[in-house]
Amino acid sequence: MENQQCCRAAFLDVSQAFDQVWHTGLLFKIKRILPSSYFIRLKSYLNERQFGAKINTETSSRFHIHSGVPQGSILGPLLYVLHTSDLPASSETILGTFADDTAIFSIHEDPTIAALNLQEHLHIIEKWLKKWKIKINESKSSHITFTLRKGHCPAVNIKQTIIPQTETVKYRRTTLRLQVKLERTHRQKKKTTRLKNKREQLVDRKKCHLSIDNKLLIYKAVNKPTWSYGIELWGCASKSNKVIMQSSQSKILRDIANPPWYVTNHALH
Repeated sequence: MENQQCCRAAFLDVSQAFDQVWHTGLLFKIKRILPSSYFIRLKSYLNERQFGAKINTETSSRFHIHSGVPQGSILGPLLYVLHTSDLPASSETILGTFADDTAIFSIHEDPTIAALNLQEHLHIIEKWLKKWKIKINESKSSHITFTLRKGHCPAVNIKQTIIPQTETVKYRRTTLRLQVKLERTHRQKKKTTRLKNKREQLVDRKKCHLSIDNKLLIYKAVNKPTWSYGIELWGCASKSNKVIMQSSQSKILRDIANPPWYVTNHALH
């Protein structure tokens, strides 16, 4: 935005990502990427898996599982990342992936060229998805444009289905808006931090008899991640928005230390 450019972004929703991992394709990639000893172990881990259903005392027959990685397991996310590690990139766009979240950004002075570059990358990804039997939910995917310019932006599609254009999109639990207004993000984080603080009873100075060290430990483990999550996106916000974060942390610090009124926030920090 500082360079008066246009950023076109597509956020793709993978349908039942962990359940639809194609075992044959995954084992092919494991054999190509990892040593043979890993391949044998992981093949044994995936093969001959079965599932059944139980309602009250009745149990169904067992059926073999031919796709998917066990959810809730340690290996599940790793196997999914291996399966999607060769997702094609493009020199004209920026590709961001985290587990089953996929985002593609195209930046250019001309919104039309940005859209064309994004569309070309989507076509490449479309062929890759078909090859490795990965399904995209087009209706739940989203397309958004970050720019200060006014005017209509061309639509983009995948599998001949237009990706819905939105003014807000949630990516990795951080809400991105058309005009990148970060004040709401800061205030929402402040509200979440306050609720967590109340739940942990750090605010109630009379009931909480923990030492300062233990209170700080709880704050850093439970509350601080609320602020630090997504800081790559909102950490460059204006000073007025950063004041919201700082005032919230200073208040919690005073609740933790319970100092005399004349002790400054700077001294507490």
